Amino acid sequence: MSADLRTESIRILGIDPGSRVTGYGIIDVCGSKAQYRASGCIRLGNGPIAARLGQIFSDIQSLIETHHPQVMAIEQVFVSQNVSSALKLGQARGAAICAGAYANLTVSEYTPTQIKQTVAGTGRAAKSQIQHMVKILLNVQGDIAEDAADALAVALTHSRFSQANERLGSAAQAQK
Repeated sequence: MSADLRTESIRILGIDPGSRVTGYGIIDVCGSKAQYRASGCIRLGNGPIAARLGQIFSDIQSLIETHHPQVMAIEQVFVSQNVSSALKLGQARGAAICAGAYANLTVSEYTPTQIKQTVAGTGRAAKSQIQHMVKILLNVQGDIAEDAADALAVALTHSRFSQANERLGSAAQAQK
């Protein structure tokens, strides 16, 4: 069945991981229409990294129990020049991925460039452009925190990629 003809809704939990702030966004997708459900930030403070990772895991578990997503999408680590920051970001991603895996969710990963390209049309979009486009695409009134907007962008990216994969699968089946 084509993604555009799908009548069943799927709930996607998007995660923008961070060792200080982890953004989350939840959308429902039916066909090609995405609808905003919830978003926010898990603020982690300055405690020991182990405590912050435990909080990411616990808070994402609570989000999953409350909102019942079918899938989780997360941003991949971008390694720039600060290796220590990249390692901490990787640990935050790991805690989030473990929470999704613990809840038996399929977890998909997307690069920052894929996310920016999908939502803003350019792989070099600024955070403000992502925020603006997320608000337009999901018809959200009011402000969305930067990290929450990034997480919603991850969820939207998963929606678009899964629709494309569904179409490719349908086309391949039709050729058999």
